[in-house]
Amino acid sequence: MKSESAAIDIPESSSVAKGKAPLIAVSRDEKGGYGKGIAIFDFILRLAAIATALAAAAAMGTSEETLPFFTQFFQFQASYDDLPTFQFFVIATAFVGGYLVLSLPLSIVGIVRPHAVGPRLLLIILDTVALPQNPAAGAAAAAIVYLAHNGNPNTNWLAICQQYGDFCQKVSGAVVASLITAVIFVFLIVLSAFALRRH
Repeated sequence: MKSESAAIDIPESSSVAKGKAPLIAVSRDEKGGYGKGIAIFDFILRLAAIATALAAAAAMGTSEETLPFFTQFFQFQASYDDLPTFQFFVIATAFVGGYLVLSLPLSIVGIVRPHAVGPRLLLIILDTVALPQNPAAGAAAAAIVYLAHNGNPNTNWLAICQQYGDFCQKVSGAVVASLITAVIFVFLIVLSAFALRRH
């Protein structure tokens, strides 16, 4: 007596056949588009920082005022190069502006090749090195500007901004522009760190 057996063939799914479960992953093109958007925003921020840094250096470097009255021996004049702090401010902000101009090619590489880690890593290192120059110069100049506006009765330092109004207005604007540059720098570093984390 023969026993008959029936066999049923069940086809294996593709995931079982390959031995792995299907995963939902973000495609490389989508990641590239996201990285490219960050790189473009980085480039725009650098242009803004260049404008504010060079404007601060130019405003401070051209700040000078001569009062319309003078004596036989004295001429009343205020200029940025009368104070070493303002001279340091001009040098530091010009250095920062020059660095930002030189960093533009690396930012453009990040737009063209959003997956490249090297340029982004180099930018975040250089930005971190250049950042302290700006707030240091801005804070030092801000202290002098405060004294120019308010003076210091304890040391008999008189406020000069009532006499040198145009001079004080230009140096105050330069200090504000430098602090805006520092804020943009912080955003650039955070943006670069976020872009590296996405890789």
